[in-house]
Amino acid sequence: MKLLFLTPQLPHPPKQGTAIRNWGLIKSLALRHEITLLSFDDTNFISDELRGTCKEIQTVHLPHRTFTHRLRDLIFSPLPDLAHRLASKEFSEKLQSLITNYKFGALFVEGLELTPYLITNYQLPITIFDAHNAETVLQRRAFANDIRNLKRLPAALYSLIQTRKLAVFEAKVCRAVNHVTCVSLEDAEALRSLVPTLNPIIVPNGIFLSDYTSDFQLPTSNFQLVFTGKMDYRPNIDAVVWFAHDIFPKIKNEIPEAQFVIVGQKPTQAVKRLESINGIKVTGAVNDIRPHIGGATVYAAPLRMGGGTRFKLLEAMAMKKPIVSTTIGAEGFAIRNEHEMLIADDADSFAQAVITLLRDESKRRALSEVGYEFVKRYDWGEIVPRIEKILASV
Repeated sequence: MKLLFLTPQLPHPPKQGTAIRNWGLIKSLALRHEITLLSFDDTNFISDELRGTCKEIQTVHLPHRTFTHRLRDLIFSPLPDLAHRLASKEFSEKLQSLITNYKFGALFVEGLELTPYLITNYQLPITIFDAHNAETVLQRRAFANDIRNLKRLPAALYSLIQTRKLAVFEAKVCRAVNHVTCVSLEDAEALRSLVPTLNPIIVPNGIFLSDYTSDFQLPTSNFQLVFTGKMDYRPNIDAVVWFAHDIFPKIKNEIPEAQFVIVGQKPTQAVKRLESINGIKVTGAVNDIRPHIGGATVYAAPLRMGGGTRFKLLEAMAMKKPIVSTTIGAEGFAIRNEHEMLIADDADSFAQAVITLLRDESKRRALSEVGYEFVKRYDWGEIVPRIEKILASV
């Protein structure tokens, strides 16, 4: 079957969550189907592996939005900011041309920011909205977090406005497509709260387990903590800032040799400033995240907001790393505290959990082994049959 994928960026190389999911789906489905990809890209580089996987690839430069445009949309548009983010006449024209000239069996729209292109009534057998996050929930959590801090009141107001707009828009999109897929039961329930008649299909985030081995190992100390992620993404920024200021000092008091390494592209100034704290390193973009995860004594996921499920946890478990996470960080996975990882939701208990693991090698090993058995069910080979079942209905 001919499949058309719309993605917000080229999925390969897969260096952050959105791309990891899109690459997993495309690479797996390409074994049985013919993939055409329409994506945004400013790198002017398409990897050989992506070219070899897709029948055709077309790209469009990312649109540029000025502050004035964003402010205007915030005040006057009924649509959420996310729906304006990738608005492009060129992308729309290329999409129309592809659909006119090819007989696609299904259209996959990867993420809510691309769904404005769905609202137009293209004649396709199946349209699938793949909800990477329940975006209304994500913004509601951001509001709840920011409203507690007077300095964050402008951000809280923004999140409140976006939450209301997103609830209407997300519901409209879910009603406009043939199928909605999402990454977890929690996200399915969140979307169903917007559209009670909706029946989302859960297609979890996954990894290619064979890509993660013990061969990826950086020289490290015995007390290295690692966090990975796209470091201009608000939940990741909040996580590392909270960890650096409220949790890491408690760990350093007990284990002075402890180090915290923040790995990921596009660190904001707020993230870069954390390097002024003794024991913290910010790497910025790296060619391969796996050696840095491999260098962790303990993987830390101190997330207090966000949606969907976290690839970072799958990657850490696949590399047999012991994890300390918040409840939100582990959301969407059937995780049991003290089995697959340790769960802690306040600064004191999170710090104590990390200290316990840094001091107890046998506990680290036990968590790592259980986590590795757990992650096996999230190999793409186990997940993609759920998509094939949808396509078989055409």
